[in-house]
Amino acid sequence: MANNFNSVRNSYISLISDVLKAQGDHVLVTGSQELAIPIVNADGDEGFMVLTFKIPKGSRDGDPYDGYLAEKSYALNVAKKEAKAKEAAEKKAAKIAKDAKARAARAEAKAKREEKA
Repeated sequence: MANNFNSVRNSYISLISDVLKAQGDHVLVTGSQELAIPIVNADGDEGFMVLTFKIPKGSRDGDPYDGYLAEKSYALNVAKKEAKAKEAAEKKAAKIAKDAKARAARAEAKAKREEKA
């Protein structure tokens, strides 16, 4: 059974490798389940993108891997992180506004004291 999955994985590795090579990318086979592609970002920095191909079997307690469930779980985690980031940004904006108001009040009070003196 594992051999069948290995051949499926290898066929996808070959397919993706061929597509990338057809685009003009240099594709490096860096492992039995891995390809590396040299890349350059907009700033001219060089690096590598590594693509790993795996066929998970599931957890050790016997639960088979479910890609659909994994997708839902990932989407929920992303939504939670986005909500948390939004909340943090709102708190930061409120603090900035509060601090600006406090600085303005202190500056006004200082101006009044100097005016009296």
